[in-house]
Amino acid sequence: MLNIGLTKRLVKSRSLKVFGRKFIIAAIFAILIGASAPFLYSLTFWGKIFPGVKIAGVEVGGLKTGEAYQVLSTGVAQPEKIVLFNGEQTFEIPLASLDFSYNFEASTQAAYQLFRTGSPFYDFVGRLKTLRQGTNLGLRFEINQDVLGENLSVISGQIGQEPIYPKLQLVERAVLLTNGKLGKDMDMKLLRINIEQNLAMAYDSPIEIPVEIIDPTLSPEEAQKFKERGEKFLGKKLVLSLEDATFSYSEGDIFDLLGPKEGYKEETIGALVSKIAKEVNRPPQNAIFIVLNGKVQEFTPAKDGVKVEEESLKQEIMKALTSLETSDGKVVNIFLPVVTTPPKITTGDVNNLGIKELIGSGSSRFKGSISSRVHNITLAASKFNSVLISPDETFSFNNSLGDVSLYTGYKQAYVIKDGKTVLGDGGGVCQVSTTLFRAALAAGLPIIERRAHSYRVSYYEQSSPVGIDATVYAPTTDLKIKNDTDAHILIQTKVDKETSTLVFELYGTSDGRVSTISKPVVTNPVPPPDDLYQDDPTLPAGTIKQVDWRAWGARAYFTYAVKKGGETIYEKTFYSNYRPWQAVFLRGTGPTP
Repeated sequence: MLNIGLTKRLVKSRSLKVFGRKFIIAAIFAILIGASAPFLYSLTFWGKIFPGVKIAGVEVGGLKTGEAYQVLSTGVAQPEKIVLFNGEQTFEIPLASLDFSYNFEASTQAAYQLFRTGSPFYDFVGRLKTLRQGTNLGLRFEINQDVLGENLSVISGQIGQEPIYPKLQLVERAVLLTNGKLGKDMDMKLLRINIEQNLAMAYDSPIEIPVEIIDPTLSPEEAQKFKERGEKFLGKKLVLSLEDATFSYSEGDIFDLLGPKEGYKEETIGALVSKIAKEVNRPPQNAIFIVLNGKVQEFTPAKDGVKVEEESLKQEIMKALTSLETSDGKVVNIFLPVVTTPPKITTGDVNNLGIKELIGSGSSRFKGSISSRVHNITLAASKFNSVLISPDETFSFNNSLGDVSLYTGYKQAYVIKDGKTVLGDGGGVCQVSTTLFRAALAAGLPIIERRAHSYRVSYYEQSSPVGIDATVYAPTTDLKIKNDTDAHILIQTKVDKETSTLVFELYGTSDGRVSTISKPVVTNPVPPPDDLYQDDPTLPAGTIKQVDWRAWGARAYFTYAVKKGGETIYEKTFYSNYRPWQAVFLRGTGPTP
């Protein structure tokens, strides 16, 4: 019995060994078959597109690229147009206008290269998936993208609707809120994708235009908060300045900088800063100084180049807005942050008269002046441009001005004479004397002779307190200024008709003096008389034009003091006695056009 059992065990052992060898051989064979399958598959379809691949729905699997090209060129119908629709609106774009064409060669090459990347695992999985499920590729095509974009922009303009954003407005000192309105815009990016998909698949079906709704409106709570923010800026102002450039923004301007929901509109502030920079930026300016026969023929003062630091200014403006919004302060002044570049040649390098720098500047406004008055201001100001005042010289305004009449180029404009506004030669000349008076005050020069107007003139109070004016009338009334510095003084004048501004600049050498004028004190107010209407043959009949505004009579005075080294070297009080003045209207009597 023992032998029989042993025999059975030996036989069973031999059978297991034989089975094991067969299993291993079978497994090895299977592995070899599996490993070689992709190679055999590739070999089978060498030079052919893999099975299951379609192009725009056309079966090209198993075909060579040339065969696939023939199938596509005969089996694909090119659409004639792109049809877009939005609600009841339909738009058509002829494909011929876009230079459209299919590239069948590129399409078949793309199909052939599918799952031939050189990555065994990726390629094998892709081929297997395509064999089981299929892959539908789009056609390659050429199209003029620029012309397509132009067409889509036109369509966008027809179906799009600009949203109306919430806006604060100042109406009769009250803050009013317009809450805005919904807008809509065509989703250009998504529409292009949809168009390209349609063309790639050779579809000629209409495409719905995707539209985005833009909702800038505020909830009742947000609207109330926005309005309350605006009210915090009532009566407040933001002022930006550099040298003689000033940019002033009142509450109405500031409203445009407020974010409807919170904060401030950085993009809008950035645009404002860029606009300011364009007006202020300048390259360095070398000095030019040419003297001929005792008079300066050409003068360009040296000036540093200036470039606004825009990001710093943007931050300064937002800080200023925060300050105005959160405090009781009425005005925030910002000195423009700039980078300066010095000129290569300074004013002192080009002359031996001691003229090195700007020592004083004065300005006045003449907004509302009739054309003949503007002409006279310009002509009179030119008489003083490039005039030199020697050291210790007492300068006479009337002597430099010369004769004022129609014969010397002046026109008739309205002047105050015998208590009336009448046409007279050279009306507007006192605008020039007033401006020079202000420049001399700024320079700290002694004023030897000055007389105020008999009436308050609106022009002289457009940019200045009452009482800082000077009238002239040769030969009895003059403006006289003494140059008590050790250097010559050069006068430069500028007339800006766009801003109705006259500027006098005095150049010389600063000796350290500092001038101040007190705030004018106004007393004894007297109401103006009734309005005055005057016939004017230069205006068409039926036209009414106001040239003077009601002004109260008053007495005014201010104190002018000049200090040097801490000591007062000159002091004087200027008095003005103004009679009341009426509003004056010109009534046209001339022919109508």
